[in-house]
Amino acid sequence: MAQPIAIITGTSSGFGLLTTIALARSGYQVIATMRTIEKAANLLEEAKKYNLESNITLHELDVTSEASIENLNSFLETIGRVDVLVNNAGYAAGGFVEELPLEEYRKQFETNVFGVIAVTKTVLPYMRKQGRGKIINLSSISGKVAFPGLSPYCASKHALEGWSESLRLEMKPFGVDVVLIEPGSFKTNIWSTGRQVTASQEKSPYYEHMQKLENYILSGESGFGDPNAVAQKIIEIAKIAKPDLRYPIGKGVKMTIRLKNLLPWKQWEAMVLKTLNKTKN
Repeated sequence: MAQPIAIITGTSSGFGLLTTIALARSGYQVIATMRTIEKAANLLEEAKKYNLESNITLHELDVTSEASIENLNSFLETIGRVDVLVNNAGYAAGGFVEELPLEEYRKQFETNVFGVIAVTKTVLPYMRKQGRGKIINLSSISGKVAFPGLSPYCASKHALEGWSESLRLEMKPFGVDVVLIEPGSFKTNIWSTGRQVTASQEKSPYYEHMQKLENYILSGESGFGDPNAVAQKIIEIAKIAKPDLRYPIGKGVKMTIRLKNLLPWKQWEAMVLKTLNKTKN
């Protein structure tokens, strides 16, 4: 059988870059997509370390652009096959609802939800005709547990969770598996350069709350996980014959989701707010 083919979005850094290298090392021919090819330097440097240049093909892809998606479709026609799709491209928008422009929500959903849908729709015909394939969607603990000050991101990941459930049920009869990975906090740029926050001004009624949230995120940085663990989980899922729907991963993630599901809402709410209120400004 020919070398299996994987497509990954958002491969210029973080989970996408590490997963590209991990899949290539596992024998996959990887189509590594990113919005700007000029940002491929780090990926190419890592590929060179392991002599993987021939296993990785760069492809420019903006998941929010119809023209770019159409270009991907034309590219796939020349290949004719896809075994694994990893929908990784995304970012985190934050701020308090009253202060967030509606356009920020639209932008967040264009990338984190509609971008995933557009890329997946392009790949589905190939997997359906093959009678096999895996679609691995990078969700987040934020897709199961919402946090104040991150409503665009949390809402987009909650939407991704529901959409993935529906797609899984649709594609099971065709031998295609849909999987959600739900990472907690890992050492990637999602909470730095990958985060776009509409900051509260000093006179804002939300200013103090924003400061507490920022400090809460910063205070936990030392405990952020190694992102290679997520890349290795993706490799594991790619090789499993019958993967589960959800894979929560990261320090305290399973316990947090379990607690939220078990506790009455008022208790959960009080616990979250108490934790944030303890954070020093």
